[in-house]
Amino acid sequence: MSGFPVALLMVAIEIAALLPMATFPALLPQFVTVWGLTNTEAGMINGVFYIGYMLAVPFLMAWTDRIDARRILIAGLGLSALGNLGFAAFADGTVSAMAWRVVAGVGLAGVYMPGLRVMTDRLGQIDQSRAVTFYTANYSVGIGLSYLLAGLAEAAWGWRWAAAIAGLGPLVAVAPAVLSLRPHAPPPLSGPRRLLDFRPVFANPVILAFVLAYGAHGFELTAMRGWVTAFLETCLALLGQSATYLTPTIVAALVTVIGLPASLLGNELALRIGRRRALTGMMIVSGVFGLGLGLLAGLPYGVVVAATLVYAVLVACDSGALTAGVVAASTPENRGAVLAVYSTVGFGTSFLGPFAVGVTLDAAGGAMAPGAWGFAYAVMALGVLAGPLALWWLAGRRAA
Repeated sequence: MSGFPVALLMVAIEIAALLPMATFPALLPQFVTVWGLTNTEAGMINGVFYIGYMLAVPFLMAWTDRIDARRILIAGLGLSALGNLGFAAFADGTVSAMAWRVVAGVGLAGVYMPGLRVMTDRLGQIDQSRAVTFYTANYSVGIGLSYLLAGLAEAAWGWRWAAAIAGLGPLVAVAPAVLSLRPHAPPPLSGPRRLLDFRPVFANPVILAFVLAYGAHGFELTAMRGWVTAFLETCLALLGQSATYLTPTIVAALVTVIGLPASLLGNELALRIGRRRALTGMMIVSGVFGLGLGLLAGLPYGVVVAATLVYAVLVACDSGALTAGVVAASTPENRGAVLAVYSTVGFGTSFLGPFAVGVTLDAAGGAMAPGAWGFAYAVMALGVLAGPLALWWLAGRRAA
């Protein structure tokens, strides 16, 4: 299988593997109550998934320059299923939940970026920029479906069954990965090189600029998605209301799914006006909008939901353009190393985002305290505003 069919297959595998990913953030208010968590502890459990990812991805992606990424993908799917099903069966508090979330994060490290490498190795003459953007944009679809599945399954059967059902997603994806993807030898190295040789990243200011900007994007994105249900639950509690249709988990699903068209449109804009210019503008607008969003707590729920959806578009629109840019700036023989550093930085800050919001909420007096969410969203916004600085500092004299 090659070309467009492999792109569709890899998107399907990606979405299946992501089904368990939002179980904890989608049900975060319930976990806080059931396990008696502080906001800081909830932020740690939320974000530690990305620590597992960050620790594993440099090694796994570096190996894709030497062995077929398909082998890493299959192993990652199996480990992801183990971590998520283990969480469903055995998690009962902060320590056990963090341990299983780390295992699941390591599993996803073997799926997401290695899956991108599987796809790009088999694309042939397909426009890589659009194919890569399509793959990365569907990350939002997978997370959106994860939020939706978690909310519906928890309401019907409780959180353990919700986590178990979602955890079957990566396990089911093993079969098409084994049966439908042909082996593919990686390109030969031009000379001897150590496994963890990341000099191609640090020697290229354009690649490094995309890496640092992706870190800023990851901080904001995971902080927003990790706490959106808790924010909306707080808004309803302040009003003394409950939502019948647009429940917090439904809105969270919309928040993530809307990232697909936003990311695609953001990359199209980057192709037309220049990648660095487009990314700089998108990140600045997102950061400025985020500075005000948390101050809306206490206003009518419909207003808050509408603003949250607008913010979701702004947060997601730079994702595909960043990844397509770093892929285009790399070469086939060093792409694994480049994507390793790219993912390590992006998912490392993805831990810091949810954790920083939890610490901020506790420092501000708790989620129900006046102004607490204003401070929380300001932390998200200030994180993403580091992205334009990196793009300007490192790539200002070179066309992106």
